[in-house]
Amino acid sequence: MEVRHDWTVTEVQALFEKPFMDLVFEAQQVHRQYHEPNKVQVSTLLSIKTGACPEDCKYCPQSAHYRTDVERERLLEVEKVLDAAQKAKTSGATRFCMGAAWKNPKERDMPYLMDMIRGVKDIGLETCMTLGMITGGQADELADAGLDYYNHNLDTSPEYYGQVITTRTYQDRLDTLSHVRDAGMKICSGGIIGMGESSRDRAGLLVELATLPTHPESVPINMLVKVKGTPMENVEDVDPFDFIRIIAVARIIMPMSSVRLSAGREDMNEQMQTLCFMAGANSVFYGCKLLTTPNPGEDKDMQLFAKLGINSQEQAAKPDEVQEHELLGQVAQRVAARPGKDDLFYDATV
Repeated sequence: MEVRHDWTVTEVQALFEKPFMDLVFEAQQVHRQYHEPNKVQVSTLLSIKTGACPEDCKYCPQSAHYRTDVERERLLEVEKVLDAAQKAKTSGATRFCMGAAWKNPKERDMPYLMDMIRGVKDIGLETCMTLGMITGGQADELADAGLDYYNHNLDTSPEYYGQVITTRTYQDRLDTLSHVRDAGMKICSGGIIGMGESSRDRAGLLVELATLPTHPESVPINMLVKVKGTPMENVEDVDPFDFIRIIAVARIIMPMSSVRLSAGREDMNEQMQTLCFMAGANSVFYGCKLLTTPNPGEDKDMQLFAKLGINSQEQAAKPDEVQEHELLGQVAQRVAARPGKDDLFYDATV
């Protein structure tokens, strides 16, 4: 399959309308063509500056426009960030992402950010930051410090964007992605599903990403985490099968990108996550919290990975004999704890 950059909304909508099993099967075939089938990249996300954001993103508990339970915190000290990065590496993460609730970073903050990047790189982790909009000069500074990835989500389609955010434009977001690419960094950009958007808006989001001159290296797909106090606290839940379709279509039209399960995994049972992996997801955020929202703990993720025979990149680097020994142990544990056939798919959330 060729890598295309000329997808249309009509074409992507047609993919969404395929029979579910056919769509997932096609996505898995594409996935195996470009990626190792049982490898999942693991990232950890830390909020380095929390709350009091001047943006009015209607999904975000960190916005200063809404009353939520999020407490405001200043930019973390470099030492605290590096301590968290070391713990993340020990837990199996290969990439450490740092997020700040800003419209854009101030010049006074740049030296601290660059110290964080250099320190995390010294620990031996890939680095990623999400700091809001950045200029071309700031992108160059971050790249010079060694930043590997910059995250800046498009969130939704251009047509629905005004229903979600009014304090920055869609073009502002595209401009930031352009600055990141021009500086030589990799792009992490995706969106949020479940904000009241239509199926056409979901197709429109994916088309915007898939028609960039170079596809984002990482495409996080978030399922809205509804937070009390935000304007979207009562929107309708996303149908699990609709979410899995998003993963499958993203895999098909951006075959070389890592497709990441991001926010919302706390509300996904093991069976839903498994179908997401089957549909082509091959990256996750790891740890008990994503910025300010819950996320499955490391132990829970490792248990699911073991059941599916999925290994993080860190685990895959172990010698073959160690992997074989651990696999035999995992198989023995699963056989001993195997549930009855009627229990296998029991979960009230799907």
